[in-house]
Amino acid sequence: MSVELDVFVGNTTIMDEEVYQLWLDGYTVIDAVKVRREGGVLDECEANADVVLSDTMDQYRTFQMCERLLHSPPKLANQLLFQITPHRQTILIERYYAFDDAFVREVLGKKLSKGTKKDLDDISAKTTVTLKSCRRQFDNFKRVFKVVEELKGPLVENIRHHFLLSDKLAKDYAAIVFFANNRFETGKRKLQYLTFQDFAICAGQLINNWTVGAVGPDSFVDNMVEDMDVDLDKEFLQELKELKILITDKDLLDQHKSLVCTALRGKTKAFNEMEANFKNLSRGLVNIAAKLTNTKDVRDFFIDLVEKFIEPCRSDRWTAADMKLYLTHYTNSVHILDTFKHQVVWDRYMGVIKSCIFKMYHD
Repeated sequence: MSVELDVFVGNTTIMDEEVYQLWLDGYTVIDAVKVRREGGVLDECEANADVVLSDTMDQYRTFQMCERLLHSPPKLANQLLFQITPHRQTILIERYYAFDDAFVREVLGKKLSKGTKKDLDDISAKTTVTLKSCRRQFDNFKRVFKVVEELKGPLVENIRHHFLLSDKLAKDYAAIVFFANNRFETGKRKLQYLTFQDFAICAGQLINNWTVGAVGPDSFVDNMVEDMDVDLDKEFLQELKELKILITDKDLLDQHKSLVCTALRGKTKAFNEMEANFKNLSRGLVNIAAKLTNTKDVRDFFIDLVEKFIEPCRSDRWTAADMKLYLTHYTNSVHILDTFKHQVVWDRYMGVIKSCIFKMYHD
């Protein structure tokens, strides 16, 4: 009896994006097959269950062999074992380094160490992200951190260059690295309403305005200065202490209040509360600035913003529009104070503070 057999030979590595996502999400082969069958793969491909199982196992093996290359993405383009198109390489890399917001929110600001890794079982249970996926995401954070922490130059660009990530994902990883390096507290109950993206936007503001790299490499005499976008500019943090004159000099404080209230009168229903609480709110913002030379106060930066400014405004029922109006006039009015000599430091400080509060204030 003769048997006809069709054979196709090719050298392009075929990867099913759905199966890849199931592998990334930590599904076992059996669970992945179940998901595929429930999704109708048998009807789509006119295949039986054994073929789906065999195909899934084969693709899982391919992904596992590719994984070591994904740890250093530029190697994926230069290897000869797998013939993968550039477009497909981009997809593989981007998805491998993608992460769950629920997971990153739990580890944001924590040290990327064995101690934190021991907590992944609990984080997995809390977030419903599989333990395997949690480990992959955590190891990715740690890998990126280790590669870029000692590099000079822009943090986002270094991440994009060494890991071939999209601009959006590179910026998110920059936020994760920045928070891990400075150990910002994000886990306290009163910060739980903030999402990872809230913090990521604030991180972008801090990186672009308060780090050593923010003032530009031309300002350095020593070309060996490192971590330009990872560490806060200590000289700038020292200069922030000079802003205390805005609350310790009674005449300046009164002048500032008068200018702000004159600009706000008749423009908001919250005017009476703004006028009554001006001095307390101003002291809160200026005292946050003055304490940022202390490591602990840097870590508590977001807690302080919530406790000393956002919560008092919330209790007075300010809207987001009220907040923007107040902070705009609060910041700009200082430029009219003739005896205040620290305008550059003030603008550099308040530019970030305004952006962070605007993002953090959910009315």
